[in-house]
Amino acid sequence: MRGITLALDAMGGDFGPDVIVPAALQALRYYPQLELLLVGKPAAITNYLVKYNSISNDRISIVPTKYIINSEAKPSQAILSSQGTSMRVALELIKVGRAHACVSAGNTGALMGLAKLVLTPIAGIHRPALMVILPHQNNGKTVVLDIGANIKCNAMMLVQFAIIGEVIAKQIIGVVNVPRVALLNIGAENTKGFGNIHQAAKILSNISSINYIGYLEANELLTGKTDIIVCEGFVGNVTLKTMEGVIRFFLSLIKSSDDSVQHNFSMNTNIVCNFSYMNPDKYNGAYLVGLCGTVIKSHGAANQQAFTTAITQAVKAVERQISKKIASRLAECWITTE
Repeated sequence: MRGITLALDAMGGDFGPDVIVPAALQALRYYPQLELLLVGKPAAITNYLVKYNSISNDRISIVPTKYIINSEAKPSQAILSSQGTSMRVALELIKVGRAHACVSAGNTGALMGLAKLVLTPIAGIHRPALMVILPHQNNGKTVVLDIGANIKCNAMMLVQFAIIGEVIAKQIIGVVNVPRVALLNIGAENTKGFGNIHQAAKILSNISSINYIGYLEANELLTGKTDIIVCEGFVGNVTLKTMEGVIRFFLSLIKSSDDSVQHNFSMNTNIVCNFSYMNPDKYNGAYLVGLCGTVIKSHGAANQQAFTTAITQAVKAVERQISKKIASRLAECWITTE
């Protein structure tokens, strides 16, 4: 791995440096050539570096800021008053070339708005999308987008999400063949769903280089029937949060059950292992894809393990030059999708 520098919004999320500093130190142990810029209030960050005996770590630098974007702030207001905040400064470090990527657990709406303002979308991209990579039951992974950046999407946006998803499937997941693309819908029949989905299906079917396989319902999200699932942000966010809630409930049930119930669960280790593998902490980190730069959004309530996973996502995206490859792939399809 070449030297990679990431800017971490150290004040973002529910726990700020309490989680982000130890996660940063853990990531440094995983990646010997990684350097981190911790952006935020120096005193708060320094206290945790001292706590973990890492104040002299030469692979960590503190970038001082005075302000924080509140997690409950309205995105429009947060953007207007964002100068000097840890989130904005972290993004600006990418723009000026000091960092290759940014990771933040802060206000999602503000992060998306600021990222588009500071970094700008890739040429031809209508709207950037939030994307997550989910494990499925066949020991593989599925790319899902959009999961919340765009509540409503027209047909062309959905088509562009499919093209973006192709790049991620090849570069991050490692799909060898032409990735399979499906549209999330309320039924597999061609008559189901809204007009924008029908239009997107028609366009995708006419792009010979895209392996469009049709509609899938949400109950097939984790079956491995497709490599990429495309949907509007509202639908994707509700689907993802519902799935994560069910998984967390199941895992907490195992943890809190009495000995006899735990013994029964242990009788089927495959179930326990599969659900542990699907723990949301292990795939935390949504890519904000379609920008001239790499931005990873962590869950606001992420623990150390989860935020370290988000850092790992950023490292992989930078290593594989995802933004450049999305621009190149979009250009290949541009005549058809314009």
